[in-house]
Amino acid sequence: MTMDPVQLSNDVETVIRELASAARLREGQLLVIGCSTSEVLGQRIGTSGTLEAAEAIYAGVENVRRELLFYPVFQCCEHLNRALVMEREAAERYGLELVSAIPVRKAGGSMAAYAYSKLQDACLAETVQAHAGIDIGDTLIGMHLKRVAVPVRPSIRSIGSAHVTMAYTRPKLIGGERAVYNREAANSAAPGNSNTCD
Repeated sequence: MTMDPVQLSNDVETVIRELASAARLREGQLLVIGCSTSEVLGQRIGTSGTLEAAEAIYAGVENVRRELLFYPVFQCCEHLNRALVMEREAAERYGLELVSAIPVRKAGGSMAAYAYSKLQDACLAETVQAHAGIDIGDTLIGMHLKRVAVPVRPSIRSIGSAHVTMAYTRPKLIGGERAVYNREAANSAAPGNSNTCD
């Protein structure tokens, strides 16, 4: 596949904006990004990644991050146990366990290696519980999402040749048949109901 870096950046920016909107992503929240640049280029994951593709994808993420001020978290490949590249400030804010490695193209992956080189004070965390995530190329980011994950269907289903999936997370719904989950229902509940809890 011939790579068009401008198209890659634009497509990534579009889907990241869609995800941020669906998630109501706020300043300081975590957005995990799994990406196989090999898959983007139409090759099997882990075989043909390039920093040029990573640069284009990073630019698309960065265009949205500068506006919304979330923390992007880039998942490494399996050779670094899917550790995550992020700003040290984010790792400290969320009290994350750090690990020692510097991702490179052949151990960590092109996307993680490029992100590590571009972040202001990059570090690696062992795991996160992100508020939302995007997976470009079926890299399996679910282990780094909070529970409960809610799928988001992007308007662009592929970045280059790579399949795209996205999700945001929500708090668990607790309670039984009497539980109320939205303010309108809570406000309209009749006071003095005989079926009360103490």
